[in-house]
Amino acid sequence: MSLSLRRQGKPSKFEQAADGSMTLIDHVRELRNRLFWASLGLVIGVIVGFLLSGWVFHLLEQPYCKLDSSWTLGKVNQGTCDFLQLGVGDGLMLKLKIALWVGIIIGAPVWMYQLWAFIAPGLHRHERKWAYVFVSIAAPLFATGAVLAYVVVGHSLEFIMRAGVLNTTTKLEVSAYTGFVTTMILLFGAAFEFPLILLMLNFTGVVSAPRLLSWWRIVIFLSFAFAAIATPDPGPFGMTLLAACMCLLYFIAVGVAYLNDRRKGRGKEIYAELDDDTTSPLMDDRVPVGAADPVEAPSPIDAPAPVHRPKPLEGRFDDMT
Repeated sequence: MSLSLRRQGKPSKFEQAADGSMTLIDHVRELRNRLFWASLGLVIGVIVGFLLSGWVFHLLEQPYCKLDSSWTLGKVNQGTCDFLQLGVGDGLMLKLKIALWVGIIIGAPVWMYQLWAFIAPGLHRHERKWAYVFVSIAAPLFATGAVLAYVVVGHSLEFIMRAGVLNTTTKLEVSAYTGFVTTMILLFGAAFEFPLILLMLNFTGVVSAPRLLSWWRIVIFLSFAFAAIATPDPGPFGMTLLAACMCLLYFIAVGVAYLNDRRKGRGKEIYAELDDDTTSPLMDDRVPVGAADPVEAPSPIDAPAPVHRPKPLEGRFDDMT
């Protein structure tokens, strides 16, 4: 009974890390444990991804197999839709890569929780609250970008195949094709996280909503420049769609920033309506100088008390001391 009460009264690891009572060795030991459980979650995710790699590859090849030029007889569902494999181990390596990507996604709840459990004690309560909000928004945004990239891949392949000089049946190299699709998915997913960066700057008080809105020309130009450079598709469809989505998300982020500024009362400061070049008025609070107060005469100081002569050394202590 006393042992259970002692365990209940002992602070948890989170409380020890939050109040600074955890030693350096305890931090290292906790990091080791967190890395072990995160690695275990990734390993389990990779095993599941290895089992699902065939289904995932079938999903990735759908944009390619929807084109007439991908089939041996030049029409969809007539003949076969195959890829080229140049290396002996390309098929196995591709399966391992797909398993790794799927494992990272499936094991994300485990390794993200372990990462958050290690970082969260060093954050304040309001910082942890906003971290939950941003993570809950970041995941759907990335998923939306990935789905949009999957749609864009089909139009991009159709444009590339029709714009080429070869009008016959073509076969793509399997590693290059999967790299093209996964690159598009990662780029679109990462680009959709752009408004979160702006919102973090606004919520932390670095920039205001009017300042964010004043950057609209630069943001539109950079969005189209990033889309033109980042997308591996040479056609205008993918670049324009990605840039348009980034611009739309930018204006949505500015609207949310305006609501946040109104909630916090920003822009209502005493000098908010004044121009930067306007001088502040000086109040005429001068006080006339009069005669100084009289200084009292100093009071006499008492003479110091006489100092008694110290006792001899042998008389200061008794027999015990």
